[in-house]
Amino acid sequence: MKEVYRKGVFIIVYSVNNSLVKYLLLKRKKHWKGWEFPKGGIELFESKKEAVVRELKEETGCSPIILKSYSIKGKYKYDKKYPDRPGLIGQTYTLFAVQVKSKKAKIDKKEHSAFKWIDFDTAFKMLKWPNQKVCLNYVNKSIKQNEI
Repeated sequence: MKEVYRKGVFIIVYSVNNSLVKYLLLKRKKHWKGWEFPKGGIELFESKKEAVVRELKEETGCSPIILKSYSIKGKYKYDKKYPDRPGLIGQTYTLFAVQVKSKKAKIDKKEHSAFKWIDFDTAFKMLKWPNQKVCLNYVNKSIKQNEI
């Protein structure tokens, strides 16, 4: 049987206030427990950027002020088979960064139980998976170098 990965997007969400950058982390409760940034699958006939805007709205209630795509891509395998992901063994992703204005977030209670706006160092320590840390580090450097 062919190994099939779901196509997806990773979204580093941040806000800037008085030159202080804060990142939005969501506390995952569906499929696994831990802190993550918003992410999701790309739907049929949807572009990656359309998926970012849709997932951002679904998972946080926020809309992007600035949306930047990166050449960072990767994939990961699921730790087990999930009934709501038949035939899929994992997910590929493309990295995006999204600046939002609001410090509020309206989370999807089916997937997440909490959210936090935090600084880079705290966010880096709270993330569980190495690929999340690599992506956060990359975006943080990009913001510090005023590339966004």
